[in-house]
Amino acid sequence: MQTLVDNLALILERFTWASLLDILLVAIIFYITLTWLQGTRGMAILRGVLLVVMGLGLLTNLLELPAFSWLWNTALPALLLAIPVIFAPELRQALERVGRLGAQPSTRRAVAGQVVQATVEAITSMAEARIGALIVFERTTSLGDYIQTGVLLDALASPELIIQIFYPNTPLHDGALIIGRGRLQAAACVLPLTSTTELPLPDGVRRLGLRHRAAIGITEVSDALAVVVSEETGRISVARDGYLIGDLNPEQVRKLLLAGLASSPIRAWFRAWRFASWWRPAPPSPRDETP
Repeated sequence: MQTLVDNLALILERFTWASLLDILLVAIIFYITLTWLQGTRGMAILRGVLLVVMGLGLLTNLLELPAFSWLWNTALPALLLAIPVIFAPELRQALERVGRLGAQPSTRRAVAGQVVQATVEAITSMAEARIGALIVFERTTSLGDYIQTGVLLDALASPELIIQIFYPNTPLHDGALIIGRGRLQAAACVLPLTSTTELPLPDGVRRLGLRHRAAIGITEVSDALAVVVSEETGRISVARDGYLIGDLNPEQVRKLLLAGLASSPIRAWFRAWRFASWWRPAPPSPRDETP
């Protein structure tokens, strides 16, 4: 006991403001990492790795196992080198977001206002008529690969054209509409589905349909914005940076889109996050509704 007290006293004697800053930096890095991995497959992998490392570390320190200790100390550096491989998707997304800082969206403010107004009018009518829709807005990350999977349009945005694209049983209604540079680029586009298993659900929704999973998926691999209209409930949702904001009214959708399209990514991120914090998804209610 006296040894423990002496060690603590020695640590306090050497503790400086630099030590406090050092601890805070490490804590911030751990917090950002855990927040970044929350709700992804990487979080489950991280928990498993930490449990294995802690268990084997305690085993080698508590028991005299020379051969096993040698094997563990030799293999540990190789396991550290495997981390970038295990967390490759998450690392790629983080580096892409860092690289997009300071870039300008592809749609100018005046054009963005016209496109957003046409989109809001269209989704308002489609929500009332329970017509499902998935509309993606290109920002700084090119969506050319996904545009090539659909039918090229290169048309001016209008509410009538957007509604006609998603009208049931029409040739282009199945898939996503991609809007970029102030024009309707392509319809019936195929988007990647999110690989995240633990998704925060909007209020009253127990599981997400393919449109919502595709909207989250495209915002995970790019900085695009995605608007979803539920075919069954008529609810409107907006996806950004892998997060879904559900049960929005048209005015809220308009503000979110304008904040993301007409501003630089840094300012838009803070403005959209502050705005969206008032509509964070709540836990699922007993109602069994599927978008």
